[in-house]
Amino acid sequence: MAIKATSKKPLFGNRRSHALNATKHTQKLNLQNVTLEDGTKVKVTTREAKKYRKDIKSEE
Repeated sequence: MAIKATSKKPLFGNRRSHALNATKHTQKLNLQNVTLEDGTKVKVTTREAKKYRKDIKSEE
């Protein structure tokens, strides 16, 4: 089981048709499971996962 380790929330808005009908719409987060060096699993967004991988690569 991965722990959710991000404080980000989904975006809300409207879809607009050509007739200008507004339908509620949600953009959900792109959460990924990432295993940390100590073995714990966390769910983070892809942007945060990319930063984490970059930090590890720079330490090597």
